[in-house]
Amino acid sequence: IAVMDSSPSASPAAAAAAPAAGAAAATDRYTFRPGLRWQPEVEEYFASAYGRDHFARISQALAHPSCYSCIRVNTLKSTTHTVMQKLLKLVNQNGLSCGFNGLKIGEQNGGEQAHEGSYLVHKCPYSGLENVLFIRGSGPHALHYNDQPGHSMKEIIVSRKCAESVLRGAQVYVPGVLACSAHVEKGDKVAVSVAIEQPVKDSGWAVGITRGIVLQGLQSDAHYEERKGLYIGQGIAAMSRAGIFRVLHGVAVEMTERVYKLPSFNDVLEGEIFLQNLPSIVAARVLDPRPGEQILDMCAAPGGKTTAIAILMRDKGEIVALDRSHNKVMGILKLADEMGLSCIRAYKLDALKSVRKAYEERNLGVADNCSEAIVTLAENSGPIRSIIGAGVTNAAEDSSTAIVEQTDAKRYVSKADLRKNLRRLRNGTGRSNCSGGRVEDSKGFFPSSFDRVLLDAPCSALGLRPRLFAGEEDCIYLGPAH
Repeated sequence: IAVMDSSPSASPAAAAAAPAAGAAAATDRYTFRPGLRWQPEVEEYFASAYGRDHFARISQALAHPSCYSCIRVNTLKSTTHTVMQKLLKLVNQNGLSCGFNGLKIGEQNGGEQAHEGSYLVHKCPYSGLENVLFIRGSGPHALHYNDQPGHSMKEIIVSRKCAESVLRGAQVYVPGVLACSAHVEKGDKVAVSVAIEQPVKDSGWAVGITRGIVLQGLQSDAHYEERKGLYIGQGIAAMSRAGIFRVLHGVAVEMTERVYKLPSFNDVLEGEIFLQNLPSIVAARVLDPRPGEQILDMCAAPGGKTTAIAILMRDKGEIVALDRSHNKVMGILKLADEMGLSCIRAYKLDALKSVRKAYEERNLGVADNCSEAIVTLAENSGPIRSIIGAGVTNAAEDSSTAIVEQTDAKRYVSKADLRKNLRRLRNGTGRSNCSGGRVEDSKGFFPSSFDRVLLDAPCSALGLRPRLFAGEEDCIYLGPAH
């Protein structure tokens, strides 16, 4: 970093060079040059395993997104060729010379390279993966910020997870914004940077930025130096600063210039395609599920492999998907509904507790619901159908109180709750619209309950790209490479 000497003894040559140095520093600031810093013992281990030069290239690659995106076609609803034609039709209908969501369509062989500033779609050349499309992107790109002389660029800082999504083609959504410059209004051009967790004194990792903080574009700003080299692009604010920190959801910034240009598939052919990494698609193929079988998918969230298995089974048979998180189980069910799959049953259960003891009295086959009351809201536009255990009642909207009976207990549902549930049902289903409700629990399954089992156990995710940070458990830290 060049520092301008403002003392009287500064030479004329140094004074003349100062503006140029300042401009160079500003240009260097708005770049994306991340680097991984490993703990010494971990670095030494990998360096000896891969070789120091090779490991250095691996570390650099992990901090950047892949040069292509991979989408899986839902062959129960469409075909690979039809999806490519629909993408081309969308481009023509929208009259976009640059494509739809930055996407250009054209069949080609897998070995050809994409030319600068475009995306090319081509079928996967590998046998058995005919339902897979590759979409090449481009980057990294050098970005030029045309801020006004004497005025700093308005900036927005996003969370690490938000930045990882943006680097893969997503927009900046409200929950991902941490800080914003003052007086940002809808339509303003803003620079977008990412805040990475940093080591703190009391051992551990933290961002250190309170959500909603005002950025002044000065070196006194929180993490000013840490953001240098971690700018991921620029965009147009879709709402004002006040709106960003007032609402709970929505697009905050529509990205116009990106360090990596990859297409966004948000709301594009929903239910017909699914953005998924190739190894996950291959894992479902290796399982080789057959129609009519009973399949167990342990640690199933977010449901990508689960739905891939269901499609390979032609939606015939039964797939039991497990996750210990309520919200993640809801996500699996919504994804299955979006893709039109009916053979998936998702339950809340820790995979470590999925095997029941052989001496237990009752064998309920595939799933055993918990003994406590469980409420499931039916996915239809009629009256709410509340199911608790074996008792079922229909509750109309105008009833003042609904009594749902169970064998050994009664539960009262207020009119306010009924109206709220009806509003949720009207929103429809899918990833963007949740119909509410509670997921079912399970007590596990007896041995030999399934024909095949898929276990994608939680791991360090060190191979995930871009991986901008992994906690101390993974012995990895990302910061700007200077």
